[in-house]
Amino acid sequence: MIKRTILKHLEKWKYKANRKPLILRGARQVGKTTAVKLFAKQFKNTIFLNMENSEHKKFFKKELSFSERIQAILFAHSIPITDSDTLLFIDEIQASPLAVETLRYFYELTPHIYLIAAGSLMESLLNIHISFPVGRVEYLMMHPCSFKEFLSALGEDEVETLLETIPFPAYAHDKTLKLFKEYMLVGGMPEAVDLYSKNRNLLEVNDIYENLISSFFEDVEKYAKNGFVRVVRHIIKTAFLHAGTRIKFQGFGNSLHTSKEVHESLELLERAMLIKLIYPTTAVTLPAMDDLKKAPKLLLLDSGIFHYQARLQNELFLHENPEAVAFGKAIEHTIGTMIHAEQITPSSKLNFWVREKRQSNSEVDFVFPYKQHLIPVEIKSGASGKLRSLHQFINRAPHQMAIRFCGEPVSMEKVKTVEGKEYTLLNLPWYLAGEIYHYFEMLSSPHSN
Repeated sequence: MIKRTILKHLEKWKYKANRKPLILRGARQVGKTTAVKLFAKQFKNTIFLNMENSEHKKFFKKELSFSERIQAILFAHSIPITDSDTLLFIDEIQASPLAVETLRYFYELTPHIYLIAAGSLMESLLNIHISFPVGRVEYLMMHPCSFKEFLSALGEDEVETLLETIPFPAYAHDKTLKLFKEYMLVGGMPEAVDLYSKNRNLLEVNDIYENLISSFFEDVEKYAKNGFVRVVRHIIKTAFLHAGTRIKFQGFGNSLHTSKEVHESLELLERAMLIKLIYPTTAVTLPAMDDLKKAPKLLLLDSGIFHYQARLQNELFLHENPEAVAFGKAIEHTIGTMIHAEQITPSSKLNFWVREKRQSNSEVDFVFPYKQHLIPVEIKSGASGKLRSLHQFINRAPHQMAIRFCGEPVSMEKVKTVEGKEYTLLNLPWYLAGEIYHYFEMLSSPHSN
């Protein structure tokens, strides 16, 4: 079983003084149920209810009061109502609007019961008129396996531990880079990672990707409004064509769908956490406001699914040419998903930076808030690459710090823009994308050189 870091966040939630019922958000099959079952071992009593099970759903019949529901659930599992060491997990909660409505009362009337709710398309529920009680629940986001979790599954414990060493040692670079390229191809869906860890055969994992994609279509048929089904199905089929790039809603995927149809369908899929739309900002200081009038970038749920859909596996595996367009696209998308996966609360957000002028456009891959600054981050797939856009940002920013992801070991250098402004550029290997927040202190150290 894969060791998931989400367990640390669940433990932190357990011991919060003002704990509220927890909504565990995540796409289908990212490991939500498995993680909660592991977490449940910390409790004396555990109750698992699945709202797609008709027997379990009976506990949330309309004619029952909240008190009657709780008594019925606890009685059926031989648990005293006063027991304060009970975890109740309601899975596939989107299948029962009454169960969703009941969440508010757990916080108010039974705070001693630890409640976690999850569902595969929970974020799209607004399209069937279900909303979660504001102020009476809290949220935690769960993503596919991180690079660290992938290493753990493969038994690469030493490399996993070294990722926490700052700076990452150069002697471990070549081996870790090779493992990262495997992660880039396999992705982080737990079932795919588990199978790959047993035989290291990518071709055998392809059936899992195919089944996952089919399950996404099934969820769309089950939960999306009739008007959305056709558009959403088209987006799932064609999104890989645009992954990692800026998109236009009109005619998305060479279709005749309107901008409004595509935009609304993409937002539905984003709520389901199958995709992520990253909007640009024009700011070089905090706050970084989304510019919703400009084209966003599209990230898919998982790099392994992306490379399978785009038929890039052979090209990436056989050639590994850093200068190839396909390799560059794969690197940028994988790093984007790794950085996005570090965001575990709904309020977290990503931006990239743009400066769009008639004669000259500039674009920086990501910007991150750090203390009082926005730090620009560039991703380079090849051994070399111009930093023109990064320099445009630095010239306008009130600081002298930037990060570049590349295929080389950790290093730091002083760079000057054409205009003569000197700044510190921290070069990080691709595999450290998930550790980016730990490197800001190194970048801002007065002794960095």
